Formats: sequence, C-alpha cells, structure tokens
Amino acid sequence: MPFNQPAPELGNQYSDDRVLRSYLARVLPPGMLAAIERELVELGELAGGELYHLQIADRLNEPVHTPWDAWGNRIDQIEVSPLWKLAERLAAERGLIATAYERRNGRHSRIHQFALVHLFTPATDVYSCPLAMTDGAARALVASANKQLIERALPHLTSRDPAQFWTSGQWMTESTGGSDVGLSETTAKREGSRWRLFGRKWFTSAATSQMALTLARPEGNPGGGKGLALFYVETRNAGGQLDNILVHRLKDKFGTRKVPTAELTLDGTPALTVAGEADGVRNIAPMLNVTRTWNSVSAVSYMRRGLALARDYAKKRVAFGAPLAEKALHVDTLAGLQAEYEAGFHLAFSAVELLGRDETDGLDAAGKDLMRLLTPIAKLVTGKQSVAVLSEVLESFGGAGYVEDTGLPALLRDAQVFPIWEGTTNVLSLDVLRALQSGSALTALQIEIETLASGVRDVRLLECAKSAQAALLRAQHWVAKESGDPMEAGARRFAMTVGRAFALLLLCRQAQWSLDHEKDQRALYAAERFARNGVDMIATEDVAGSKALANDSKP
Repeated sequence: MPFNQPAPELGNQYSDDRVLRSYLARVLPPGMLAAIERELVELGELAGGELYHLQIADRLNEPVHTPWDAWGNRIDQIEVSPLWKLAERLAAERGLIATAYERRNGRHSRIHQFALVHLFTPATDVYSCPLAMTDGAARALVASANKQLIERALPHLTSRDPAQFWTSGQWMTESTGGSDVGLSETTAKREGSRWRLFGRKWFTSAATSQMALTLARPEGNPGGGKGLALFYVETRNAGGQLDNILVHRLKDKFGTRKVPTAELTLDGTPALTVAGEADGVRNIAPMLNVTRTWNSVSAVSYMRRGLALARDYAKKRVAFGAPLAEKALHVDTLAGLQAEYEAGFHLAFSAVELLGRDETDGLDAAGKDLMRLLTPIAKLVTGKQSVAVLSEVLESFGGAGYVEDTGLPALLRDAQVFPIWEGTTNVLSLDVLRALQSGSALTALQIEIETLASGVRDVRLLECAKSAQAALLRAQHWVAKESGDPMEAGARRFAMTVGRAFALLLLCRQAQWSLDHEKDQRALYAAERFARNGVDMIATEDVAGSKALANDSKP
C-alpha cells in the first residue's frame, strides 16, 4: 500500500487561537474588542483559508530580476510573486500600517495593529518584511519632526488606498559594516538643497519599495557612527525609472525567498537629510524599536502557524493503531512547544504595549528605560524560540515535514531569519547590557517584576512566579558583579534568562486572569510547562576555556 495521508488544514486563525483571543479579552476594553473583532475574524478566515491555499499554489514563484529590456535599456525590473501582489493590496486595505497611526484606539492602537500582524504574517510569506520597514520609516519620520518629509511621505506610508500606499526600504547593510554600521562607506555629496549618494548596499530587502531610508556619510564628516547621516530616498524618478540606482542581483537566500532582497549601487542617487547631517545611527533608534517589535510578533506568529498545522495533522495521522494526538509522547512534545509559543506571545506583546504607550505619551522615564531594555530582549528570545519550535514542528510530521511540496520546510527556513534580522542574538545581547548603563533600567524591571508577581494567587502559579523571580534575581546579581570579558561572554545567557523569566511572569499573569475570568486552566498548564522547559541560564564564565574551545587550540 502506498503512503497516503490527508494534508493538514487550517481553520479560522483568529477563532482557533485561544492565546490571542484570551489576551485581547484581558487587555482591551470590552467595547473596543467588540468594535475590532469582526476584522480579526475576517482576516483569520483569510489566513487559514484562501491565503493558505494560495501559499501552497504559489510555492515555486519567486522574485525575478530583469536587468535589461529587449532593446538594451537598463530597466532593473523586479517582478514579485502573485501572493505578494495580493498581500500588498490587503495590507493597505486592512490597515496593517494605518491602524497604528490613525490611533482610533489610543494606546491600544498598537495592540490592534499587531493582532492583525500576528494573523497576516505567516499567511503571506513574510510580506511583514516591507511592512515592518514601512512602519519603522513612518515612525522615524514622525520622530524627526521633518515637516517636509512628513507631509510628502507619511500619507503614502499610512494609506489604506492600495493605489496611494507606499512601502519603504531600510538600506543600512554594507559589505564592510553589517551590524557595525559605523563602517559604512556610502558617501553623500551636497548639490544645492539636495544630496547625491554614492555607494554599494549589500543587503536591501524589499527592493521594490517606492522609498527608502539609508545611512551615508556627508563629505568631510568624521568616521564612525556619529559621522553618518540618515537620508530619505525616493527610488524612482518622474518617468518611473530607478533614480541613479543599479540593481546588481537578487540574493539567493536560504529562506524568505519571496522577499526581493537585492545588492545595489547608489550612483548619484538624489536624497534629502531626515534629521541633520550627522548622528544617523542615533536617528534610526525609533525605527529599530518598531522593526524589532515586528520581528518579535512575526517570530511568534510563525510558531503559531506551525503548531496549528501540527495539531491538525496529529488528529489525522494514524500510527501504531491510534492517531498521533492520542500518543502520550507526541502529546508531551506538542505541549512543550505550545508552552514556548504562549510565553513568547506574551513577551512579544509586552513590547507592543510599551511601544503603544510610548507613542501616546503614556511612558514616564522608568517606562522608557523598561522599553529600551525589553524590546531587544523580546526580539532575541522569540527569534531563538521560533527556530527551535519550528524545527520540532517539522519533525512532528516525520518525512512529510522534510518534503518541499508540503510547504512545511519553508516555515523553518523563513523562521531562521528572525534571530538575524534587526540584530543577531549576540548583537542584541550586548545592546541589552548597554541599556543597563543608565542604572535605572534594572530598577524599572524590578518594579515591573514585583507588580506582575503581586497579582498571582493560585498556588501552582505562585511556584512558577517564584522560579521566575529567583532566576531574575540571580541575573541581577550576576550583572552587578561581572565586568570586562566575563560580562561580554555571558551577555547572551543573561539576556535569555531575563527574557524567559520575564515571559514566565507575564504568562502567570495571563493564567491567573484566565482562571478568574474564563475558568480555563490551559494557560496555567503552559506556565508550569514553560517553567520546566527552563528559564535560568546564568553560568560562571570561563573565558580562557571558551577561547580554547572556540579556536580549538591549547590555552
């Protein structure tokens, strides 16, 4: 008999996601949730139905770069997949960017927006990439108070009309720089009230965008990050041609293959400064807060997609006389993954809440310190979780999870970008240490920890909260006594401990609310399981031993 199994199917991705629905019921005023729930249900139906089936049909379509036309003219045309064309229209119409800037729901507008993002991202083959950069660009322009650029670009970036909607690129990476953007070699030459940019950008995602924000060094400026300026570029001229921009090739990437990521040269590209002629790295900070939050929520949404498929398949796949959903070991495996998803979800959305409050003047100095600390932590923790969870999800399908035309391998390949985009795990771990230099970030974190723990009453949840508090206390003691190489060597373990322990406390808060208001124990089970998965990663650093192992040489 040939191997023959029914394919996994998805239901409504809003109605079926207990975690998202329970969270929104807790954090949003009832009238507000009732007002937005219809659009969440509609998008959930699209995500689990039409868009999911289109993803499978669209699997082999990837961006195509045509450098020249038939008559020898340089055109650098990039054609994206049918799904991506649909995703652009849907993103505009459903307000994936606009929702945050219309602020109809005040500080809750970001929660509303990212609930939509959570449903949209895994259903559109990472169209969240250009959307994240678009949102980041809009936020950076608003923060710059550059009236000319705000009036010119913001209405396009936040439009609900597909004909008017723009996406934005974020052109920072160069072959010399990478995460160390201070090494960027792109130069800016003044030409009247404008500038012209010259340089090679090695990694420009979503190269079909109508505009971009990029870093360049005005002539005469010193080296390093302070000498860079942030520039605004419109990619095409009045005739529709790329404006002194040459596309060399599209990247042949491991994952996110629907994203048209290009190597390009700026060859006298017209540009305007966004916020002065220096301090460009500082001026991209508002953008990074937004894009890192998008990364966190996207990582979580991919975990949710994988688990939804694995759970459906487990009900259908019969092995050794029973469905996988009735096999104790398989059940235990999925339970561990679900706990990771639930904790990661609450950590990501805690960053969303802070972002929303910050944009509506709801954060005091301590809140801003907390946001500065937790945004990179949420990104680094959820990025690592997403890869680990989706690797297990593929394994839960057996050989079918390794076969391309099931569509499953793309989940893991795409997820691998989440720990890389917007700062690798190590880069963000060092950023977390820098966030502590003000001295008040840990105090703000401690206050938040005490607030979360004080709301927990259930005996079993109290045990989970105690383990989280113990891990956080140990992390605080470690960072207070370490310095130099041992501190740098342990930065990742410190950041992961803070992130996972804080996520456990957030999950405890949600579980207590769910017990009280929904009479549902599932979030409690998730908290207990996540605690058993491990939250404390602090260790004594052996710098000499690490060097010997890393270099495979005698110390």
